[in-house]
Amino acid sequence: MNFISHTYTDIGIRKNVNQDSALIMEAKTDYDNVMFCVLCDGMGGLANGELASATVIRAFQKWFEEEFPPMLYSGFDSKALEKKWSDVVFDQNYKIMAHARTLGSNMGTTAVIMLISGGNYYIMNIGDSRAYVRSPQQLTQITVDQTFVNREIKRGNMTPEEAKTDPRRNVLLQCIGASQFIEPDFFMGNANPNDVFIMCSDGFRHEVTYEEIQEAFAPDKLLSELDIEEAENALVELNKERLENDNITVLAVKLV
Repeated sequence: MNFISHTYTDIGIRKNVNQDSALIMEAKTDYDNVMFCVLCDGMGGLANGELASATVIRAFQKWFEEEFPPMLYSGFDSKALEKKWSDVVFDQNYKIMAHARTLGSNMGTTAVIMLISGGNYYIMNIGDSRAYVRSPQQLTQITVDQTFVNREIKRGNMTPEEAKTDPRRNVLLQCIGASQFIEPDFFMGNANPNDVFIMCSDGFRHEVTYEEIQEAFAPDKLLSELDIEEAENALVELNKERLENDNITVLAVKLV
């Protein structure tokens, strides 16, 4: 399996600091090519959110460089991977929370982590950054937003239309560094040729529609890294034209 990929981030139209962070790493192995991606959306006053998101990115980069190779060559299953990633998340949650206490402030970050290996994808999510897959047929959201409004929708207390304008729509149920207890969600499935995997911070998806994302990332349009960059840029600019006030980050990987 081969990949073409690109990530695009923008500070947006209102904030002074970009607190989003993203990572793309590809490894060529004796078994197969492997793609590893992480996207984080930090939060906190001053540069605290930027620090939180970058810290989690570095921790997962270290995991991929140092711990994943022996897992790959000895053979791993989804349970082992979920355990390793959860350990990284719990460790970072403790460290970021402890650092925030020394500053007398709060900081935290969402995280969505993805590994594509051996014809499968593995994804972990904390918070409301998302992962989608765009097959040749349709766009499908893989992750589930860990937010107050999403929980209320599931309970039947709120409609999706009400959630879009509810003042609590950005309230997270958990995030790394600001939650005493973390319960990551873990997903896995088949990764097929021509699939496009998309990861994004919430600033990327508020002002564009599901249909616009689906159209922009149609696999037959994405033949090169430049094509992916142009698709990402077009939707980022559209978000800004529609006055999205958050940082905006998107990452896309096509299997070829």
